[in-house]
Amino acid sequence: MICVQNFSKRYADLDVVKNISFTAKDGAITGFIGHNGAGKSTTIKAITGVIAPTQGSISINGFDIQKNPREAKCQFGYVSDSPDHFLRLTGVEYLNFMADIYDTPVEGRAEFIETYGKRFGIFDSLGNRLLSYSHGMRQKIMIMGALIHDPSVWILDEPLTGLDPQSAYELKQMMREHAEKGKSVFFSTHVLEVAEKLCDEICIIKNGELLYTGTLEDLKATHKSSASLENIFLELTDTEKSDEK
Repeated sequence: MICVQNFSKRYADLDVVKNISFTAKDGAITGFIGHNGAGKSTTIKAITGVIAPTQGSISINGFDIQKNPREAKCQFGYVSDSPDHFLRLTGVEYLNFMADIYDTPVEGRAEFIETYGKRFGIFDSLGNRLLSYSHGMRQKIMIMGALIHDPSVWILDEPLTGLDPQSAYELKQMMREHAEKGKSVFFSTHVLEVAEKLCDEICIIKNGELLYTGTLEDLKATHKSSASLENIFLELTDTEKSDEK
């Protein structure tokens, strides 16, 4: 579970995120949606401890990311919005490196690597350097590296970007399987159709402010609408309409 309480982030005179609170529950897939620059990546970087909050607190499975960073970071697997890391390592070297960081037992690594490598269609390329991988292949190996220690919480920043249709399908299946085990998945996405079909709960952010958090059903009930998430999202985040109010 991820618990964000009164989180704000300020850079100089710019308030990037403004006093937001939400929970990504166990047993659920929570989608984090908003336009570019809305504050999604800043929030995710604070959740994962990459940056510190200006205000508020963030905990992962009860561990405060600032007060107990080591314990908190052991709880989750994080896939950033850029897969261009450790490019001189081979796929296998990178996966074992990530496993070593999290003290993952050697027994079981080979099975994980084979299973997920085949699901993502890159098993035969794991002996090659990441430098030779396409963007999509790098995205797949980063996902595998984030999951190799079997974390209870998944935090994924635009994880479907660059994936081919089969791999995108596999990742969505993995996310659902993880949630069905009573664990937590939190991911940002621009693809609203995916969020609508996949998510149990959604958080909508605009200009650093949280506009909504809850289920899609409750959102539609609040707006007394049977419209798609895309239509409701565009209505909520319409800049011109917001300025008129």
